[in-house]
Amino acid sequence: MVIELGPEGAKENYFFDNAFNNDEINSELPNLIQGMDKVFYPFGKKDGFDQLVINWMKTAGTKDRHSKAIDIADGSSLIGNLRLIKDSTEIQHMQTAADLASKAHMQAMIRTRPGLYEYHITAEFDTLFRKEDSEHSYPPIVAGGENACILHYNENNKLLNDGELLLIDAGCEILGYASDITRTFPINGKFSEPQKEIYEIVLKAQKSAIASKVGNNIMDPQITSEKIITKGLVELGILKGDVDDLHQQGAFKDFYMHKIGHWLGLDVHDPSEYKENKELIKLEPGMIFTVEPGIYIPDGSNCDERWWGIGIRIEDDILVTKTGPLNLTAKVPSDPKEIEALMA
Repeated sequence: MVIELGPEGAKENYFFDNAFNNDEINSELPNLIQGMDKVFYPFGKKDGFDQLVINWMKTAGTKDRHSKAIDIADGSSLIGNLRLIKDSTEIQHMQTAADLASKAHMQAMIRTRPGLYEYHITAEFDTLFRKEDSEHSYPPIVAGGENACILHYNENNKLLNDGELLLIDAGCEILGYASDITRTFPINGKFSEPQKEIYEIVLKAQKSAIASKVGNNIMDPQITSEKIITKGLVELGILKGDVDDLHQQGAFKDFYMHKIGHWLGLDVHDPSEYKENKELIKLEPGMIFTVEPGIYIPDGSNCDERWWGIGIRIEDDILVTKTGPLNLTAKVPSDPKEIEALMA
């Protein structure tokens, strides 16, 4: 949502020391950076902006022949890493976003049935989010059947068929903060045996990854999920060989090809780094990230046909606390029995 207040309104409402109209940027920016030691801005993030910054610095340098050279530095990681630790107000806002998205996911489970289209379920999210003065934090994925095997599917216009699964990846933004939830459930309300077997592997991987403790690094949940998924795929005969060897070879990547999650906050993919001084960042209280392992077996995969067309991802928003992880989106059932009970 964009509110146009103008320069005076910006100063009055948000307590800025000064504000200008956009069409004054080329005249005002050089004045503001003149005499500065360093200018921070995100490199290469917007076409043409790098050259604009260079032009402003050149203009600033010509205002006083005694001016010293101004250094340029990318401030993305500095600013992004300041957003890693959430304070109590931020956590409260993120819980509000998580609760609203959770409500929408549960409503979608209840409303889903064979014969509807993906866009009918998308509309459930649209309606609820708007009623609550919220908006989508990213374009939602509502993927029935084999569409769930397409990671960034967003056509959301296909028929929901009896006997298939529906994967929904959707979250909302409210009070400036985002949520991000994925659930996968049977369109007819009852998991088939093959669907349930794959689902249980993903659920186990997610629960084990969430259990990461303070002091572990951000990649520990990833490795945990990879090993559990590799082992599960071997037990079902989808992968063949020694579990440790297959994991080291990355054989799981044919069916689990993405990272387990990302930072969450003001943006659904908050721009914080995953390394600091070349070392993986350690988990600390106040950090919030998603945990979203998955298994995707499109038609034609090198395995028994009974597994074809199954795509499953389970995602929750996790707050790190001193006493352990807190699942902000735990209200949405992920246990298959609880899903079936809700849908019934």
